[in-house]
Amino acid sequence: MASTSSRPNHTHTVTYDVFLSFRGEDTRRTFTDHLYHALVVAGLCTFRDNDEINRGEELKPEIESAIIGSRASIVVLSDNYANSRWCLDELCLILDQRRECNHFVLPIFYHVDPSDVRNQRRSFAIEVSKLKALTKEGIKWTEVNVRRWRQH
Repeated sequence: MASTSSRPNHTHTVTYDVFLSFRGEDTRRTFTDHLYHALVVAGLCTFRDNDEINRGEELKPEIESAIIGSRASIVVLSDNYANSRWCLDELCLILDQRRECNHFVLPIFYHVDPSDVRNQRRSFAIEVSKLKALTKEGIKWTEVNVRRWRQH
């Protein structure tokens, strides 16, 4: 018997079982590589972006499509995850999918305290002034972005 998706009012095709969201500089060559290979060996069709991110870029259309076309996401929350606009934009889309489409989300706290993530402290403190200083490009860390990231 064929399996059907239980996603009301959404007609997108499921392409991947799992979407991996991670900060490349923290975990790409270590934990995330091992996780990716374990998922593939287990028979799960898994999306992992292999390209390094150019600072200031918007999410690539294929990343958005991969998130929307996945049944689940694994979010590897590492020390520098919240310092990346790309990661935060991915996370917002993942959480939107969770709310709208019953998308399963599994967070992995990689060398970070879950309470720091929950309370947006330490490296997970999302502040306009801090992010402007980190990026040297104040325009991409707008109050609108920060408000949206905090709400998710």
